[in-house]
Amino acid sequence: MTRLTGAQFGVNPDLIQRVECAPDTILTLVDGTKLIVRESLEEVIALVHEHRASLLARSRELEARGPLGAVPDPSDAPEDDHRVPPPVPLRPRRR
Repeated sequence: MTRLTGAQFGVNPDLIQRVECAPDTILTLVDGTKLIVRESLEEVIALVHEHRASLLARSRELEARGPLGAVPDPSDAPEDDHRVPPPVPLRPRRR
């Protein structure tokens, strides 16, 4: 997004509650924050759609690669790995 001053910044599109044109484009976030941006309503909507489409495409790429290194099941470990270390003896404090 671009502020009216020309400074660019990023917005999490999941936090946008609504977009208004009055005549400037105003983004209202779920926490009530209002941001005025240079982009038009149509541009904001297109950017949100593009972002969400890229997330779906990336998700499909990762699925096509197969499992992502799942955490091993501890029950599959050899019996030796299930041993509990002996407790550490505690010593009274010296005074």
